Amino acid sequence: MLHIVNKSPYDRPALNSVLATAEGGTILLIEDGVFAAVKGGAEEAKVKAAMAKFKFYALQSDLEARGMADRVIDGVTVTDYAGFVDLVAEHKTCQSWL
Repeated sequence: MLHIVNKSPYDRPALNSVLATAEGGTILLIEDGVFAAVKGGAEEAKVKAAMAKFKFYALQSDLEARGMADRVIDGVTVTDYAGFVDLVAEHKTCQSWL
């Protein structure tokens, strides 16, 4: 399953909900969700620990828009819009977390 998170982990519990309830899969961080992908951020340890169960992606244009493109946690794959479409096509189901 592809889990799409677009809310900041500092504003909404969407990422925490995915990590607490999903069995695994792929997490795509978009919009303000990319704040979870930042090195040195409060969510870094949580994201690194979750990499045992989940593959993480972050949308490049959203990282760039927030000035964070050069601070992505090791192990988080940066993708563009074509990669976003590929991820949706590769997964049978997608869940957007609000």
